[in-house]
Amino acid sequence: MNFAAFDASSTVPGDVDDVPLHALKILVAGGFGVGKTTLVGAVSEVRPLRTEEILTDASAGVDDLRGVEGKTTTTVAMDFGRLTFSGGVRLYLFGTPGQERFWFMWDQIAYGAIGAIVLVDTRRLTSSFASIDYFEQRGIPFVVAANRFDGARRYTIEQIRNALDVDLKVPVLLCDARRREIVKDVLITLIEHAIRLAGHGQRLPSRRT
Repeated sequence: MNFAAFDASSTVPGDVDDVPLHALKILVAGGFGVGKTTLVGAVSEVRPLRTEEILTDASAGVDDLRGVEGKTTTTVAMDFGRLTFSGGVRLYLFGTPGQERFWFMWDQIAYGAIGAIVLVDTRRLTSSFASIDYFEQRGIPFVVAANRFDGARRYTIEQIRNALDVDLKVPVLLCDARRREIVKDVLITLIEHAIRLAGHGQRLPSRRT
């Protein structure tokens, strides 16, 4: 199936009772405060399910707030959104919590996913290492999307790839998680990457959602 042939600008809000020809589960991972909730909300055709809670003093000394001192909420379970492409392809997006204390949930959330977006903040690249290691160790296809925060220093894709030390076959992209069309392009890149890996003999997980 050639996902690149789809018109990414013509997503249609699917009826809750319709059944897509292809349902694909995709994860959105990354460190604390990199923009996962924003990304899911920007592209979802339905009101995204969010499990955000207000940060309290209880997280002091537990969550690393360096670089995101202005953040007041955090995802404590997952974000969920949906995007339908013309041609009957529907994506179900699951945003994972970024803090280490929630990592025990990742295996359950990742079950059945065909791939993942690892969203990174170039000001805090070390916060994305755990996500990259997780998908590399489990053989789950992923792409790296560098979220371009306002006021942050700009880096080239090659500089970001070298800093993260990811395989040359892993797509690395620049991304603005607030912009719907850019997020769609990242999703299409991920799907194409997963298809290429499957064509070279790497087994993709079940498509159960």
